[in-house]
Amino acid sequence: GLWSGGMSLGVDTAPPQSFSAFFDLRGNAKAGQLQLTSPIGSTLGLARWAPGIATLQTGSDIRQFDSVEMMIEAATGAAIPLDALFSWLDGRQQKVPGWRAELNQVSSGRLQAVRESPAPAADLRIVFEQPQ
Repeated sequence: GLWSGGMSLGVDTAPPQSFSAFFDLRGNAKAGQLQLTSPIGSTLGLARWAPGIATLQTGSDIRQFDSVEMMIEAATGAAIPLDALFSWLDGRQQKVPGWRAELNQVSSGRLQAVRESPAPAADLRIVFEQPQ
């Protein structure tokens, strides 16, 4: 799969954190890559993953992680469930403890997923183009 669009993530910490970027996502939960680009077009980060390894490149800094989940949590402060995210983008509900995904607008390219537990609460919103 290949998805592109914009995403925003709000994390209910004190003070609240928010993050937004354009993204290109390809592959699947086992192996793939995610590129994040700022609104002015500079690359914020490039994440790549495969079984047993994940790398996160930000500028000239490359960090290595044992899993894609650990990398996502380090990058965003919220453990976004990547496996479920691919399902949600396909419009398929996948239950994740603590998360609630709103899939009623996926067909028009909008996805919202909220983490209600554990704290801090997180609100992920994605506006995307369907894979070609």
